Amino acid sequence: MKKKLIFALFVLVFTFAVSSNVSAQCSMCTINAEQGVKNGNTQTAGLNTGVLYLLSIPYLMAIIVGVVWYKKYRKKNIHLNMKKEPFNLN
Repeated sequence: MKKKLIFALFVLVFTFAVSSNVSAQCSMCTINAEQGVKNGNTQTAGLNTGVLYLLSIPYLMAIIVGVVWYKKYRKKNIHLNMKKEPFNLN
């Protein structure tokens, strides 16, 4: 289990470390951001990063809730010592 977790974290970190430039806006937002940067406006430079940040937060929250739920409600290795005698349900 620990090896799987380490591998998953490695893949996640490697994916974000090697990711290419991603555009996350609609076409109107992209055009406005490009025009703003060309005209010297520095406020629109971080628009793509902000959109990606807002996009990733719900996925991260879902992953955290899923991991907590899995850890809390997974089956434990419990051995029940029950007698193997037939019984009637009358």
